[in-house]
Amino acid sequence: MWIPSAAMMACSWLSYLDRQILAVLSPMILADTGLSTQHYAEVVSAFSIAYMLANPLWGSLLDYVGPRSGMLSAVALWSAASVSHAFVPARTGVFLGFAAARTLLGLGEGATFPGGLRTVSDSLPADRQSRGLALAFSGGSLGAIVAPMIVVPIALAFGWRRSFVLTGALGAAWLVLWWAIARPPYLPPRRPSRLPSRPMAGEPDALRFRWPDPRERRFWALACNYSLGCLPLGPVLYLSPLYLNRVLGLSQAELGKVLWIPPLGWEVGYFFWGWIADKAVTENAGRALFLLLAVLSLPQALIPVTHSPALALALFFWAMFAAGGFVVLCMRDGTRDYPQQAALVAGIASGAWSAVVALTLPVLAGWFDQQRYLETFGSMAVAPAVGVALWWWLGRRGQPA
Repeated sequence: MWIPSAAMMACSWLSYLDRQILAVLSPMILADTGLSTQHYAEVVSAFSIAYMLANPLWGSLLDYVGPRSGMLSAVALWSAASVSHAFVPARTGVFLGFAAARTLLGLGEGATFPGGLRTVSDSLPADRQSRGLALAFSGGSLGAIVAPMIVVPIALAFGWRRSFVLTGALGAAWLVLWWAIARPPYLPPRRPSRLPSRPMAGEPDALRFRWPDPRERRFWALACNYSLGCLPLGPVLYLSPLYLNRVLGLSQAELGKVLWIPPLGWEVGYFFWGWIADKAVTENAGRALFLLLAVLSLPQALIPVTHSPALALALFFWAMFAAGGFVVLCMRDGTRDYPQQAALVAGIASGAWSAVVALTLPVLAGWFDQQRYLETFGSMAVAPAVGVALWWWLGRRGQPA
């Protein structure tokens, strides 16, 4: 019963390997192409905006068509988009080229977490789904861990463009794997679905194509808690290489040896909080865990006051450990509010997170250029507490939509 979740772990691993190449090689790529930090952040925002729109769309589609055909289409799309980075011109048009490639990548990768949650819900009993979710989603953090180990040596030996070509072959291999296992006995057969214009009385929501309704309290409670609780994931992944390089003096080669440390906290957080979530079955326990995670997110504000690369890496690790807890607990909480639409839950949450990253990352990057690191990391530290407060307020009984 764990095979589909393991396959989706490989999918999320591939997804984050593809998206992390740009971040891991950012010192080399920016030096070679002449992109500024501000333009680099805008390229990342182009991905985030596309990812924001694609997540709820893929969530609705995967609940409607099923994970087999939906994930085959999505991974084929984003693998082609990842390879296209290798053909971006060196100087003239580099910004538009990267922005177009990242937009297409975001449109495809929006299916990653909706597909993972839909697969876990279809293949595992309720008392194992948080751990199954941790397994399926953990490929993302694992991809961020191994990305520097794989792509930095390739880039140093053959140039950064060859690193993007590698991802096409890996995507093709996953498509073959998913074609083989996304069927009985690993996944149940997909029941026939109906278009919204022809619903049947008493038909489960999972069999209809439904777009999330932003007028509902449950929509905003999930969106606020996930997007702000998990906000540090984006800046840590995209800006920590630049911080370690420019402020603490690590070279591109040295970054390749240590950039696996922050996402390792994300990986550990998935499994630790997944185990905790399966044990914390009451509403009060869930509320206490969210409050604990908000407190655990605060130490990242100390990053600018240290001049030690080791201590900075430890704080990056801790920030991602807490963010991994927000991922698992928000998904568990969301599936209770949307019991028949698991993929839609991940779509709403990941789309909201992408929207917040798209809005905040250019601001944080601008502060980076101005060396305003206290404001950058202080904002990241308090965002989870704001998300938990909004989640609690929106979830109160009697609160209007």
